[in-house]
Amino acid sequence: MICVVAEAGRRRRPVRSSGGRSVRAERCGRPADHVRMCGMRSFRFTASAAEGVVDAKELADTARRAESIGYSALVLQDHLLPQHAPIPLLATIAAVTERIRIGTYVLNADLRHPAVFAQDLASLDLLSGGRLEIGLGAGWNRPEYDAIGLPFQPVGARVRRLREVIAVLKGCFGDGPFSFAGEHFTINEHDGHPKPAQRPHPPLFVGGGGRRLLTLAAEQADIVGLGPRLLPTVQGKPELDPRSITADATAEKIGWIREAAGDRFDQLEINTYSVGGSVTVTDNARAEADRRADQLRRLTGVEMSADEILDSPNMFIGSIDGLTQKFIELRERFGISSIMVGSVDALAPVVERLAGR
Repeated sequence: MICVVAEAGRRRRPVRSSGGRSVRAERCGRPADHVRMCGMRSFRFTASAAEGVVDAKELADTARRAESIGYSALVLQDHLLPQHAPIPLLATIAAVTERIRIGTYVLNADLRHPAVFAQDLASLDLLSGGRLEIGLGAGWNRPEYDAIGLPFQPVGARVRRLREVIAVLKGCFGDGPFSFAGEHFTINEHDGHPKPAQRPHPPLFVGGGGRRLLTLAAEQADIVGLGPRLLPTVQGKPELDPRSITADATAEKIGWIREAAGDRFDQLEINTYSVGGSVTVTDNARAEADRRADQLRRLTGVEMSADEILDSPNMFIGSIDGLTQKFIELRERFGISSIMVGSVDALAPVVERLAGR
């Protein structure tokens, strides 16, 4: 993977890589299951580590089951909701498993100072034996911000802050002290400790549905997630824009990513996940797609056909055989090889068939 220093802010001294050079195009270790097969990446599947607050036994059982099925990673979102905090939960998973990777999907960059959670993340990577993947996001759920009195900035400001967060994280993970001066953060000759096991840093995941965020992801991340654009609502919690999850919209997103990534495009892993409804295994996919289209129309006022629902890279509806074929076609059509399926058991038979192929 390529590690490129973020552009935001004026650096007082270049962030250093593990080899002591300025970080501009430094190779980074990849998980072994990121290999390319016949010109394509092999499939990697991730799943949610937990839904809500679970006890240690349930979490350990889920983690071991996921590892035995063939999942590449277990991940956890970052919200001020009834759930565990990501770092201790992921540390628990690492302690009871041997191979499965762990990741944040995704950390809200607005909730913590990056130099502080850089220490948490580096510690977690070391303690897990180099199994961490770092998902980062610009924040989107305004009610959480309002509940704790945190200003909810316009999307452009949040994306600029995320860019600086990435720069500070990479600086903390690099060898030796670094300085950074930006709009949101100022770092003066800080040497972050400990250093992560994966050098120069664990794989970075950034996803989104708009051009600004996907451009940032293409420039700075190792894994790029294809998400929806969000529509504001009077209640404050945004709803997805159905027009942003069609196959045509996905092709447009891939074009944005390709343009922004330039020569490093082929080194990016492209990820997708289910939105607008849970994963649904059924032999009557069209009936479920009709129901989903009606639900989206009532929520957003946007019309989608059943064919558009079934063709969407962000809608997982069908039989086990049908979804297996869909994922193969998504890889051939869009280069999508990384898939977040939700719960561990939702698509276990598909994962057993495709993981690593």
